Amino acid sequence: MGNEPPSVAVPLYFEDMRPGACWQTAARTVTEADIVNFSGVSGDYNWMHIDEQAAAESSFGGRIAHGLLVLSMATGLRMQSGLFNGTVIAFLGIEEWRFAAPVHIGDTIHVSVEIESRRETSTAGRGIVRQRVAVINQRGETVQTGVFVTMIKRRSS
Repeated sequence: MGNEPPSVAVPLYFEDMRPGACWQTAARTVTEADIVNFSGVSGDYNWMHIDEQAAAESSFGGRIAHGLLVLSMATGLRMQSGLFNGTVIAFLGIEEWRFAAPVHIGDTIHVSVEIESRRETSTAGRGIVRQRVAVINQRGETVQTGVFVTMIKRRSS
């Protein structure tokens, strides 16, 4: 494997995740239903997400998605790639996460992932991988960025 994962979505193990390897996920469009459903699940009914008139009169120019909704979509897009099916043991943390720009209803996002570093653990069969993640909209603008830290299975113990 060079700087790209296999073209067929086969699960990646710790050994496959070499620093510098990078790829992009498929894209998805953020819908009004996504925002309404996330408001209900999270209890976050902030005006910028649910009040079209107030949001239209704000610097956002309309309703925007919750930052944590977009973050959740990013984790889902990564998993839908198939590259982590059956190899992720645990999501350990998010570091340096930044919300750089709003995401509006109708924006289409995808995720860019680069393996930043990896390290073995004292427990056989697993390792820790740091992944630099960027959420990018249809205009090529980075709207969120940070590092996902995950525990990944090894092929061999």
